[in-house]
Amino acid sequence: MSNFEFQVVVDSADPHAQAKWWAEALGWQFEPSDEAFIRKMVDAGHAKESDTTVWEGVLVWREGQAIRDPEHPGRPRVLFQLVPESKAVKNRLHLDIRTGDEREAVAERLIAAGATFLHRGRQGPSEWITLADPEGNEFCVA
Repeated sequence: MSNFEFQVVVDSADPHAQAKWWAEALGWQFEPSDEAFIRKMVDAGHAKESDTTVWEGVLVWREGQAIRDPEHPGRPRVLFQLVPESKAVKNRLHLDIRTGDEREAVAERLIAAGATFLHRGRQGPSEWITLADPEGNEFCVA
């Protein structure tokens, strides 16, 4: 068995807003920004001021924002990464939110928070609701 770790990376037009939406959707947390480290990297010439931005009053790296499950630190983190192009076709990979018997309530909460309902699915005893996040990335609530 390897000692590899992995993260899920989601291309995004606005990684900080996407990270905030998904952190609230999953009950996860932003990875904190180390403003002193960022400022040190810029001051030393290892990064440019244009590599940073201020988001909700905090100095952050412009290119991305990660979230983590605070109760299960071994779970993969999700990184939202800035890309120049918008989403154009169906995802080749998507996230499933497994809710047990709370599927309907979770889907309703996420729709109220900005998700879009796409369709319902069923295969054998499995049922799910497919939604899209605010940037159009499909995901399932099962």
